[in-house]
Amino acid sequence: MSAPRLFPCLLILGFAASVTASIAAQTNNPDDRPRYSVKKTVAVTPKVSETAPATTETTKTTTRTNLPSALALETRFHDQMLAALDSHVGASYHFNTTGPNTFDCSGLVWRAFQDIGINFQRGPARSYWATFEAPAKGDEFKFGNMVFFSGLKHVGIVVDEKGFYHSARHGGVMYSPFNDYWLSRIDGFRRVPLNGLQTTMPEKRLVKPTATIPIADDLNPR
Repeated sequence: MSAPRLFPCLLILGFAASVTASIAAQTNNPDDRPRYSVKKTVAVTPKVSETAPATTETTKTTTRTNLPSALALETRFHDQMLAALDSHVGASYHFNTTGPNTFDCSGLVWRAFQDIGINFQRGPARSYWATFEAPAKGDEFKFGNMVFFSGLKHVGIVVDEKGFYHSARHGGVMYSPFNDYWLSRIDGFRRVPLNGLQTTMPEKRLVKPTATIPIADDLNPR
């Protein structure tokens, strides 16, 4: 075939191939959009953005709620023990009794802890000394510690460095200051673990106060 006749044939064949390719392309992706990205957006994005943050926040909230608070425990102990001790002020002294109207020194200490749900074996002051550990150095006058006097023959409960509660032979249950008389007779201190502390305050018991006499005559230790 001569060149003048061949050229129109090639031109027709090229145009036909171009039209065929265009039709095929339109059939496979008619609007020229990336189909995988649409599926990925619909299937994956909502699960990550809507579900994950809620689960993470719930976990954090649960963890914060379950954390024990040492400060809250100490505050509850202070309030409950003070209420228990105050409820017994004015009760008279009687050897080997634990209330409700008469106490000896170790009986008052035992009863006060029992009132707020902290249990241990009732005994003389010497047995409490042997049962419990000494407080950390510098915490001797911390509220709630047991304080022992006169060769472990007398025991009370510390309020702070200024005073303590106890049941004395002369005067019964009272608050006494740490004056020279008492400070010169201190043997040491013991700290009671707070396991079993109640969640409610003990009821206040009204007792008619008994007469008291000067601190120097309060103690004739048993």
